[in-house]
Amino acid sequence: MPELIAPTARLHTSWLTAHAEWSPEARQDGGGMRLAGEDVLANPDVFSAWVRRLREQADPDRPLAEGWVHATHWWIVEDDTYLGAIDLRHTLNDFLLRAGGHVGYSIRPSARRRGLATWALGAVLPEARALGIERLLLTCDDDNIASARTIERNGGVLEDVRQTEIGLKRRYWITL
Repeated sequence: MPELIAPTARLHTSWLTAHAEWSPEARQDGGGMRLAGEDVLANPDVFSAWVRRLREQADPDRPLAEGWVHATHWWIVEDDTYLGAIDLRHTLNDFLLRAGGHVGYSIRPSARRRGLATWALGAVLPEARALGIERLLLTCDDDNIASARTIERNGGVLEDVRQTEIGLKRRYWITL
């Protein structure tokens, strides 16, 4: 049975195995990779520091760099195996309103087609409601049919499809 957990250095080896399944140019949406920067996450100490940054991003009292918003990160795991990640951005800045949305998620390639993204998004909706978010914006690439179905299965209503600085995006709203 999968579960959502806070990122943890304990799953370093499993995370590395999962990370190796993605192509180098692949985006791991919801995984917090931008917080890693150029760090080499194979190093356990560097990985631990990155995990700490992921967890700290949820703290509303912690100042963030310009352009960043507070976000809660979870890892999707089953039997101590990292399967993917999902994050909930507490607010929208201009970029997130145009292209990124409140939620990002990704499932490692070997764990796809099991309904994990649909399950994880459903599990995060009450968390968004608890933060006082009334309408949740989700976006996906226009050609990502699996992600569109994940959003629609969780009540997403398509607003439009638009060109953004990161490509053609489908924009959905979920009323909480």
